[in-house]
Amino acid sequence: MAIGFGVIGCGMIANFHAKAIADIRGAKLAACFDMFPAAADRFAAHTGCRAYHDLAVMLADPNVDIVTICTPSGAHLEPAVAAAKAGKHVIVEKPLEITLKRCDKIIAACEKAGVVLATIFPSRFHESSQLLKKAIDKDRFGRLTVGDAYVKWYRTQAYYDSGAWRGTWKFDGGGALMNQAIHSVDLLTWLMGPVTEITAHTATLAHTDIEVEDVAMATLRFANGALGVIEATTAAYPGALKRIEIHGSHGSAVLVEEDLKMWEFAKQTKADAALLERMQGRTKTGGGASDPTAIGHHGHAELFKDVVNAIKKGTKPLVDGHEGRRSVEIILGIYKAAETGKTLQLPLAGDPVLKARKQN
Repeated sequence: MAIGFGVIGCGMIANFHAKAIADIRGAKLAACFDMFPAAADRFAAHTGCRAYHDLAVMLADPNVDIVTICTPSGAHLEPAVAAAKAGKHVIVEKPLEITLKRCDKIIAACEKAGVVLATIFPSRFHESSQLLKKAIDKDRFGRLTVGDAYVKWYRTQAYYDSGAWRGTWKFDGGGALMNQAIHSVDLLTWLMGPVTEITAHTATLAHTDIEVEDVAMATLRFANGALGVIEATTAAYPGALKRIEIHGSHGSAVLVEEDLKMWEFAKQTKADAALLERMQGRTKTGGGASDPTAIGHHGHAELFKDVVNAIKKGTKPLVDGHEGRRSVEIILGIYKAAETGKTLQLPLAGDPVLKARKQN
């Protein structure tokens, strides 16, 4: 019997969820819900699933085993908790939520209900990312010294104007960091380990009528002593593929989207040159650099498969709720460090009170 998926929120990203589900053997998109019934009806007509106009009724459908949350970032909590209480496994689009308190409520609800919770960070499932992680775990880099993430993307003013929730603290939870660069924040810290200190600057330079930043710069200290940088913007025309750089005392690697551009070690192996050549030209899309729809769905599909396997085996998925919470904490720390002009220590004692969010 096929495992059934239900999608909550039928905007742009829901289409990529549908494509990913279609690629999973033994899985089926069974249902969808949106607070705007017409949106659910259009999505159902396009994908062949059943549209619901009442979330509680969809969550009572026995054909739905897993729910994916595709609502605006600041509206993930309520449907996620409702799904958990209904006994459905939960997959939440990034970010898990926009405050630590709201993240913790989702995690607690899923743990109480005994359902699997996962956060969507598909970049972890790219082969190049997996190879990089394995090389770090095997100490091929020696002592890690520097870890950087660069997300220099471009979004038009029309992008922010296209939805009343875009660019707001209440529903976006932040700007270039929380909405776009969070994928790289997650990937960087998965590779480098926990962040302990942050200094930062943020600004809104190229867009109007938004509450959040379109440029952010942060310097980091990791728990292992390494230093790093996060640069994020939606104001860098025409937009470039995201870039991760990892350096250590015995090696360096550069990852541009899914392509390995550098892979050099003090102790090279015969396989290294072939691997570097093989991992070129892996990126088949624009990576979302200037067009949010120019992304692939294969990372989503691998993440969904990982969740299905976790359900079957009674294990945790690679990116569970606690993993999803980590990137939110780092980004909130960057915002607070930028606001105060002071070095901020992690972990945070609680949710930072951001003056900009409080005013809005």
